[in-house]
Amino acid sequence: MEISTIGLDLAKNVFQVHGVDATGAVVVRKALRRAQVLPFFAKLTPCLVGIEACGTSHHWARELTSLGHEVRLMPPAYVKPYVKPYVKRGKNDAVDAEAICEAVTRPTMRFVAVKSREQQAALSLHRARQLLIGQRTQLVNLMRSQLAEFGIVIPVGLERILQTAREIVDDEARIDLPAQAVDVIAMLARQALEIHVRLRELDRRLAALKRSDKVACRLATIPGIGPVGATALAASVTDPHQFRSGREFAAWLGLTPRQKSSGGKERLGRITKMGDRYLRQLLVIGATSMIRRAKQKPDTVDPRIVALLARKPARVASVAMANKMARIAWAVMTRDQVYRAHHVPILTA
Repeated sequence: MEISTIGLDLAKNVFQVHGVDATGAVVVRKALRRAQVLPFFAKLTPCLVGIEACGTSHHWARELTSLGHEVRLMPPAYVKPYVKPYVKRGKNDAVDAEAICEAVTRPTMRFVAVKSREQQAALSLHRARQLLIGQRTQLVNLMRSQLAEFGIVIPVGLERILQTAREIVDDEARIDLPAQAVDVIAMLARQALEIHVRLRELDRRLAALKRSDKVACRLATIPGIGPVGATALAASVTDPHQFRSGREFAAWLGLTPRQKSSGGKERLGRITKMGDRYLRQLLVIGATSMIRRAKQKPDTVDPRIVALLARKPARVASVAMANKMARIAWAVMTRDQVYRAHHVPILTA
């Protein structure tokens, strides 16, 4: 029988395949080593292949697409309900592959667009930047705590602690500490400064990437979105048209309230936080910077931001503004236009 649909469960070395024909009868159920995957699919006639969106999934999707197959990626959380009822308490690769095969054919299933190699290369800059920021934070916090143990308190702010680190490395800091403590703090200071230099280089590369990417250039026109946020959105959102509205896009990012409605009564909770954490974080940080500017120079920002701050706490306002920024970003990406501050939507009859 000819295989029409395949569920492929990815792993590091052993992949599980579950294939069915047009009637739903199981045709193949087998495990493949990594080296056997592409030869196996090369022998098949083009069919529908379902894969959970996870590590290496975009690579395999591109490879199988090049062989003529139609590949659809799905969020793992959306596949879980299709595990057979009698095996829900257990888990193995064969069961997962069968659930993937079932889920990929559902008409209501939401799919993940396959990223290109260029998009994943851009995201690698963001992942490295995120890691280095965390490492720098750990180092400067440890420096602060160690110096505080000897009664030396560094003023708040990254630049203050980095300046102190430079003085310690250059042996210009006049601090009375035991030799062992000086050696340890100097080692931490050198590492923090090295990471800071690497971060500045990554920021320059992201700025250059923004200038060369048309989508990122349009996104950067939105207030609160800089080169980092613009390139992250451009690389993460392969097809903005898969979202029917800006609200769907904001919901995908986890910036919409959690629904707890029942019996005709609408109850809204905190935001869901179910989407891409990194993108959501960048939007909230951008909104927070706008709020800070609104507090310091209210005449230079949109009056609606000042009005929002008058009604809501700053943290609530920053999330609300991040939600709005996400909707604007969707409109900019789908309409191939730049941001217009006083845009008036056209109402159709």
